[in-house]
Formats: sequence, structure tokens, C-alpha cells
Amino acid sequence: MASIFGAMPAQPAKRRVFFSFHYQNDIWKVNQVRNSWRYNHENTRESEGFFDGSIWESSRRTGPESLKSLIREGIKNTSVTCVLVGAATYERRWVRYELARSVVKGNGLLAVKINLMGNQQGYVSQEGPNPLDYMGVYNAGGAIRLAERKNGNWVKYDDYTQAVDLPATWVKPHDTTVIRLSRYAGLYCYKTQGGGANFSSWVRQAAADVGR
Repeated sequence: MASIFGAMPAQPAKRRVFFSFHYQNDIWKVNQVRNSWRYNHENTRESEGFFDGSIWESSRRTGPESLKSLIREGIKNTSVTCVLVGAATYERRWVRYELARSVVKGNGLLAVKINLMGNQQGYVSQEGPNPLDYMGVYNAGGAIRLAERKNGNWVKYDDYTQAVDLPATWVKPHDTTVIRLSRYAGLYCYKTQGGGANFSSWVRQAAADVGR
């Protein structure tokens, strides 16, 4: 017998977002991005299914193994990774590791340019390359592995050398030709595309792209 009240509305997925960025250069802008949705959507942020899972507060740890452990722990309960693109973000070792671990986790990916946002003094910065263009995947004898771009060449990624499983929705590499991670991710400009109002929808799209 059908209920006279109809079906209960489905609860939105709780999508925790991991933010990857250049701490020293961009933390001021990053905080604006991370906090803007709170101010603009204070009453709806939970219904939008958007929760912040950043680990930037603990970024002062030192030592490669400690940092890797911290990043792994930070990404563990997230479903989307957003790389915030400043002038030099693409060349940071730990940004690349965060992207690698996001692939391992199966997170949805997106890149958001923040160079046109003002810093503490109101100055904007030069537009930097998309870090997702500098990380990729390739097929090595049937196993899919990670690669990174260094000095204009693709090389195997040494900070994570195991095979990875890609989301079912991603195009799989068939040979050693590298597919850049940017192929699987949206690219947005926070300033010109209304990031304060639209960031949550970008997150939802990134999650949907990997079936999450």
C-alpha cells in the first residue's frame, strides 16, 4: 500500500572536499575560498552536502614521511579534491602527492584558478599552469601507474609507485602514452566565474563525474 505522504526526500551525499594548494604563497586567498561558502550558504551548507576536509592547519609538520602520512589521513574521508591554482602551485611536490593520493582514493577532481583574487594588499598574481596538466596516468604492461611532468618530459612518479585503479567513468590509458589528470577534471576561475556562489555546484559536478 502506497503512503499518502509520498516518498521521503533523499538525503544529499556528504561530500568532504580536500583542498590542495601552495601554502606559503596562497594561504590568504585559500582562506577566502574555504570560508566563502560558509558565509554565503550558512543555512544550506549541510543540505548542499559540502564539508571542508582540509588539513592546512597542520601543514607545519616537517619530514617527507610525516607529510605523506598527514596527507593520507587528510584525504581519507573526502570524496572530492580541489586544487587551488596560483602562480607556482603546479611545481610543488606535496601538491602533486595530494593529487596522486586523490587518484588512489578515487576522488573527483577539479581545479580552481585563484590568481585574480587579491592578497592581503589587494594584489593579484600571475596565472600559473594547471597542476592537473603535470600529473597523469599511463599503462605499464597492464598496470595503470602515475606519472609526473618534469623538465618538459613525462617520468614515472616516484612518491607513489604502486598500480592504481581508476574510477569507472575515466578513460583508461591503453599504453605508455600519458593521460593528464586535467582530462578528468573541470577548470574554473574563482573570480570571473562567481566562485562564491558557484563553488558548491562545481564540487557536486566533480563528485558526479566519478559517481560519488
